[in-house]
Amino acid sequence: MGIVYEMNHPLIKHKLTFIRDKNTGSKEFRELVKEVSMLMAYEVTRDLPLEEIKIETPVSSTNSDIISGKKLGIVPILRAGLGMVEGMLNLLPAAKVGHVGLYRDPKTLEPVEYYCKLPKDIEERDLIVLDPMLATGGSAKAAIRFLKEKGATAVKLVCLIAAPEGIKVVQDAHPDVDIYVAAVDKKLNEHAYIVPGLGDAGDRLFGTK
Repeated sequence: MGIVYEMNHPLIKHKLTFIRDKNTGSKEFRELVKEVSMLMAYEVTRDLPLEEIKIETPVSSTNSDIISGKKLGIVPILRAGLGMVEGMLNLLPAAKVGHVGLYRDPKTLEPVEYYCKLPKDIEERDLIVLDPMLATGGSAKAAIRFLKEKGATAVKLVCLIAAPEGIKVVQDAHPDVDIYVAAVDKKLNEHAYIVPGLGDAGDRLFGTK
């Protein structure tokens, strides 16, 4: 079963408070989401392999570590996942960025892919799927399934806030996927919003209703 990593760093908890606050405007909201995403990237990449190389400092020669050529891919789920991309790229500038767009079929209520653009070597990359909210888990579950169908072999899911119900859905469907969250909240309400949550992440990022 995939592991759920809930990040308790003081900076993340501090910034998440203002992300939740309904009085935070879109500009500040976007900046905070970017900053928290960058802080989360630190933990998400903790297991990257290293190799030792020889370098010259201004004082002497020495052996030192670099990341050993691991290929990464960042895949936001449209549209709210876009708000997390810049923060991730600040720490992972060499990562390729793909995009997955989903909508819910009004008759079947199942997620349907309407857009998918991925790096050509997806099977060689560790993919980091971004979605600020893990509520019912339906979109994340479907997006990860689409990626696997296209050849992905290593996937992590990164969210700002998750509900226990959404975590269970993703874990049941994809037990090989680790989930990284800034906070696990109490529950979903009758409208499938996370409680206490932060509202609709896409609307707050882009100033829409």
